[in-house]
Order: sequence, then structure tokens, then C-alpha cells
Amino acid sequence: MRLSTADTAAIFDSHETCFIASSPTFLPLRKCMTTWIALFRGINVGGKNKLPMAALRSTLESIGCQTVRTYIQSGNVVFTCESTSKAKLAQRIARVVDESFGFVPQVMLLTPDEFRAAVTNNPFPDAAAFPKTLHFFFLSGTPDDPDLASIADLATETERFELIGDVFYLHTPDGFGTSKLAKGVERKLGVATTARNHSTIEKIASLLDSE
Repeated sequence: MRLSTADTAAIFDSHETCFIASSPTFLPLRKCMTTWIALFRGINVGGKNKLPMAALRSTLESIGCQTVRTYIQSGNVVFTCESTSKAKLAQRIARVVDESFGFVPQVMLLTPDEFRAAVTNNPFPDAAAFPKTLHFFFLSGTPDDPDLASIADLATETERFELIGDVFYLHTPDGFGTSKLAKGVERKLGVATTARNHSTIEKIASLLDSE
């Protein structure tokens, strides 16, 4: 079936390039960009793994990322990129940072839907009034056998936690820095994590909404 010149449809080639389908030829329209949230772990801590955000933005732009926006030095980035492969893109980012700064960072990538689902699923909305006491631990994968009983043993009487999908939520009203649960949760879950407090989560959400 041939399309008339009035009929158009968006299709994608193997390079994720958008085209307008218009009989009898296909005309290039634009590159199709995917939005990503990158959460870096363990950078700019105690003078180690230094990665200035301005330099990080330039580095990501050098591999084709666009509209790169960052928030604070812990490494929270919102950007667009042609790549739709989370694993390949994370490896590429880690490699280019290693080439430029001499260390391989741990990078967790989230889609906007994944990030917004984490916000929506927050089981402790009342704790948002004290945003630095509420942390979202983003997991590198779904735990096979999380030791929730041992995690509960680490919690104080005032601490609350819940594991929902690939996000571990922790409310520490008496302080995050002194929490034994905060320090031990990754080992008990058996997967790598990176944590962000609710204040940072809100800022990342604002970056997404500003697209």
C-alpha cells in the first residue's frame, strides 16, 4: 500500500533517526532523543574521584549528549541522548569519565518514567516535610534475596523503611549520617545502591519538568 503525499507517519531506522514517511520517498526529519537521569555514586567525596559538574557537562556533550543539566556536586544529571540502551550508555559514560578524569564511576541511569514512579511510590509522604531525613536508594537491580529481617534489626525505633521494586526508601528522623541501617542496607540488599535525599529528588524532578 502506497501512502499519498498527504499521509505521513513517523518511523525509525537502526540509528534511531526519525523520518517522515511520505510517498514516494522518505525525508530525514530529525534525530530522536531519549531523556535520561544519571545518578553518579561516590564522586567528589573526601577529595577523591573529583568530577566538577561543569567539566562533566562538557564531557557528556562530547559524546553526543544534549541539554545537559546538573544539580550539586554529588552527580545528578538530566540530559537527552540518541541511545536507548541503558547498559551501553552507562558503560560509555563510565569510559569517557575514566579517559578524562582517571577513574571509573558507578553510574545509574533512569528513564523519566522510572524516576517519576519512584517519586509516586514514596511510602512516607509525611516525611517530605523534613526532606533530608528521607532518602531514596536507587538499586542497580532487583535483589534476588534481600535480607529484610536483618535490615529491620538495624533499624532504630523511629526509623522506617520499605523496598518497592528497585528503590529502597528510608526515613531516619534522628539523622541519616548516624544511622546503622543507612550504612548497612547495601550489604543486606546484595546489590549496589546510590542514595538521594528528598530535597535532591525534588530538584531532579524540577530539571525534568523544565525540559
